[in-house]
Amino acid sequence: MMMQDASHHAHRILTQVHGGPREQENDVVAKSWSRCVNDYSLNPSRPRAPEFIGRSDLETRRAKLADLIACARHEMTILYQQLGDIESAVVLTDTDGVIVHMVASPKFAADAGPLGLRLGGIWSEEMAGTNGMGTCLAAAGPVWVHREDHFFPQLAQLTCSAVPVYDPSGEIAAVLDVSSRASLMQQHLLVMLGMTARMIENRLIDRSFSAAHPLHFHSRPEFVFTLHEGKLAVDADGQVLAANRSALFQLGLTSMKDIRSRRIEDLFATSLDDMLERSTLSSFHPVVTYHANANLRFFAVAQRPAQKTGASTVTSLALASPTATPFRAGTASTPLQGLDGTDLLQQPGSTFKDARLLAHLHTARRVIARQTPVLLCGETGAGKEVFARAVHGASPYASGAFVAINCACLPESLIESELFGYRAGAFTGAQRGGRRGKILQADRGTLFLDEIADMPLELQARLLRVLDERKVTPLGSEDTHPVDFQLISASHQHLPTLVREHRFREDLYYRLAGIELLIPSLRERSDKPELIRDILAAEGGAGAVVSPEAEHALMAYAWPGNVRQLRHVLRTALALADGRPISRAHLTALPLNTEPFAQPALAPGVSLATSRAMELAADSPDASAVEAQPGDDLATGKLKPLQAHERVMLLQLITQHRWNVSNVAKALGISRNALYRKLHKLDIKVSHPG
Repeated sequence: MMMQDASHHAHRILTQVHGGPREQENDVVAKSWSRCVNDYSLNPSRPRAPEFIGRSDLETRRAKLADLIACARHEMTILYQQLGDIESAVVLTDTDGVIVHMVASPKFAADAGPLGLRLGGIWSEEMAGTNGMGTCLAAAGPVWVHREDHFFPQLAQLTCSAVPVYDPSGEIAAVLDVSSRASLMQQHLLVMLGMTARMIENRLIDRSFSAAHPLHFHSRPEFVFTLHEGKLAVDADGQVLAANRSALFQLGLTSMKDIRSRRIEDLFATSLDDMLERSTLSSFHPVVTYHANANLRFFAVAQRPAQKTGASTVTSLALASPTATPFRAGTASTPLQGLDGTDLLQQPGSTFKDARLLAHLHTARRVIARQTPVLLCGETGAGKEVFARAVHGASPYASGAFVAINCACLPESLIESELFGYRAGAFTGAQRGGRRGKILQADRGTLFLDEIADMPLELQARLLRVLDERKVTPLGSEDTHPVDFQLISASHQHLPTLVREHRFREDLYYRLAGIELLIPSLRERSDKPELIRDILAAEGGAGAVVSPEAEHALMAYAWPGNVRQLRHVLRTALALADGRPISRAHLTALPLNTEPFAQPALAPGVSLATSRAMELAADSPDASAVEAQPGDDLATGKLKPLQAHERVMLLQLITQHRWNVSNVAKALGISRNALYRKLHKLDIKVSHPG
């Protein structure tokens, strides 16, 4: 802010405080300005340098809030991604206004650091004047501080929205804030922040009272297991230990003091044992109950404490040094184990040592044990189905079937019969004896719906009904069959965006997203060395070795096709090496400069795919290696020359589009189903789990 503007800014604030033209009497900002001048003796014309606490003090504060930070970390990341604003930061402070966790782009973090927007920065009103975080603490409620509303002029470049986060005792435990350079006021931010804060509070109840019985309720059954539900933590004797804010509101109570130490019978016309029994009989669908002292009907589900699953046998999260020793197959890290002690996964790339994946797996195992649907988000090929199988293997239904269906691979006319099944003679071409659908096959197991965003809207309504009623009716039949299954869904698309565009049902989204987990891309994972060892061991047998040069190329590459692409590259390299150590020359699927996104200017009439193939051919030591390099076990040798050439062209186009099948289909001007048929014909395996 220029000197003249800063002077005008200070004059405006002091005039307001000292009796000038007053804004609304309840104006949060005006009251904050008054506190800054009268209570803290701050002067807007004398800006203060940002203050920070020491490293030791910061670590002590973070340790004190370890549970809260653990619950907030994922939700803050999801919120940051939903905002889609690289000029913003999602910030968590303690009750003294000290930043204890922050999510931001490296550039914005570097730019905002001098303003105090980094770990250890103190943002209380007393230190930083009027601002989102400090004023939220002082006002004990949501606040919105837009640019010149800040007390000190150097902060006028920011717009801050903040909400309090409450602990299970009903006290403010932290402040959740979004600080942005956005010039326009964004009122929806407070709504998004409020929703995120409620998710953090619910997770904190689960974490703090893991040995208690969770009880979910709402006056409308469709809101049970959603963000709007009332949630109680109840001990084995039926005494309430904790409640979220929605529970207090629905029960007509104002504070935790009003509900703590009460028994279930004091709140509802039932007992804990009765509600547990009825919930179990209904397959944990909401059952009717009534308020103890009023004619109010609720729909509720009571559950037993989450089962304790076998702990991971992974003992270290350290990233192996990429230059320490050559990669050697057969030295893969210890796999995660399920309840029965068996490996969760049996396919290459199944071992998790990345800290985020381990944290997500721990979270998913806890929530799915309580029949909470899991929604996995992530890039194509990142390993969503592999992760889903790991969750299934560590779940109470691990002994049941894991039934996977890719909603993008099936024609719209077949999805309905695949999901729901059909009776004999239901339609022309139906099997004589009828067919059990995927949902019935998943009974007492796990149903995995991959690429759920591609499910037609009319079928989304039927799926929603099945999820609500836990009953399925095959096509052409009037008989219903009860089903009990765990649901895991996945998509590489952003479902909230599709909801806003009316391309995906909002009610189904909330039903699927009991918890939403982001599967990191391969380039973001810290366990690439272990992953490469696993795939080499599975594909090449014992003794496969990677030279230092090839190792460096594998670690430096950005992997737009993620784990699926890595498996293709290593499988091809093993075939070309033929028992010898894998050298850089055998990694023919990788460009020599390991920069997969830099595109040269194209000559007129030359397509992107053709140009990319010509570039690889020019860089390759021999043309025959280039022709063979994209294949699985040198599949191009089985094809006619024209098909082999088409295969190379198509693989290069897939690489350019980061293995996103939808975008490839659009680039070719064909449907996804037509593209899948072509991929199958050319032996390009992109539909198997990555």
